Amino acid sequence: MNAINDIQAGEIQAGKGLTRALAEQARTLRFEDISAEARLWARQCVLDAIGCTIAGASDALVDILLAEMREQGGAERATVIGHAGKLPAPSAAIVNGAASHALDFDDVNLAMPGHPSVAILPALLALAEERGASGAAVLTAFVAGYELQCRVGKVVAPGHYDGLGFHATATIGSFGAAAACAHLMGLDAETFATALGIAGTQAAGLKSMFGTMCKPLHAGKASYHGYMAAKLAARGFTSRTDVLECGQGFARTHSPDFNPDRAFDAPPNGWYVCNNLFKYHASCYMTHAPIEAARKLREQHGIVPAEIEAIEVQVEEACDRICNIPQPRTGLEAKFSLRLTTAMGLAGVDTSRLATYSEAVAADPELVGLRDKVSFDFRTGIPNTFSAITLRMRNGSAVSAEHDSGKPATDAVAQGKRLEQKFAALVDPVLGADKAARLIVEIGRLETLPDLRGLMALCGA
Repeated sequence: MNAINDIQAGEIQAGKGLTRALAEQARTLRFEDISAEARLWARQCVLDAIGCTIAGASDALVDILLAEMREQGGAERATVIGHAGKLPAPSAAIVNGAASHALDFDDVNLAMPGHPSVAILPALLALAEERGASGAAVLTAFVAGYELQCRVGKVVAPGHYDGLGFHATATIGSFGAAAACAHLMGLDAETFATALGIAGTQAAGLKSMFGTMCKPLHAGKASYHGYMAAKLAARGFTSRTDVLECGQGFARTHSPDFNPDRAFDAPPNGWYVCNNLFKYHASCYMTHAPIEAARKLREQHGIVPAEIEAIEVQVEEACDRICNIPQPRTGLEAKFSLRLTTAMGLAGVDTSRLATYSEAVAADPELVGLRDKVSFDFRTGIPNTFSAITLRMRNGSAVSAEHDSGKPATDAVAQGKRLEQKFAALVDPVLGADKAARLIVEIGRLETLPDLRGLMALCGA
């Protein structure tokens, strides 16, 4: 790998020079280096993230953040997606970042593990709008940040997320956003590594906040941290350039599993971005496999909820700490309830609809009855994207189904069509069908755009 030609493999395995090597790999990425397939996946990530941001822009948590950022004031240079007017670029990054994750409907990559695009894109769009950057420059910077954050995620897996309870979208995402912004700014090797150090010392976010407004805030803060890290580094702000591997650095303080050699694993399909997982249920990704298994049972066996005696759900034990709110009361809590989302799948509730996740649905007597029939078989050694469900029926019979939601699509073109349908469903009610269709076209030709002025104008209210 070119980025580590000057560093001995043994040194990387010991952790020496890791931050600089990752920075150099990201810094030297050029548009021509990115395969056509990876560019397609990257555009799909942009489309999906912008769609989720537009749909999430009216959430109450966004209104609170927007009011605060407007009160703080500053030079209005970046679009507030789904709203009228502009904000200072770092303020737009935090507001748009929170909006993009407000619905928990945005993409996932298990290498982090977390939500990659919403940590990077809000900062990158704000910076690009501020600097008048081209679409090709933005796409290249996005991929550079995406690949780096997945590699950082591999370095601290699994203990960072699974064991200690850090929300990788916030922590690992700060590095991805910093790398993307540093790339767009064309920072030199020393300054690029410094930006990662500044990002690393800001990185924070707890899984214990799932089900509250703080979880979407994590995406906004990752974008904000990344933007500020690159800008401060460019101004001469100092930091260590070995933040990942140094004593009391990010890896050793944030994970019991520091694995520097994993940083340069070859990802399946050649690029981490080509392993992106898109969400078609508006809930925590760990609930998707049980939902899909439940839907299979309903469709294949004509299941009638009233005839179910018991529901046995097998999932990986980490799901118990991620999305097992037993008696959700709010729509936000419902997104993190394995019991309730499984019940929704069995009852035929449309889990792709944003309105599904509400206080009324969480309190629906039929769903609550099904929810309370769920018991868990928590396993170790299976993917946390896998689930098997067995239904025990009142007549004494039993039926089972399973699903793994951790496998990337094999047909990117078909995936693109499905994402356009999702985008239209999210954006049409907010901006209208005409604007939504124009946005799909603009994002589809992102790398040909001389700047993002037209694209961002379409994103505003």
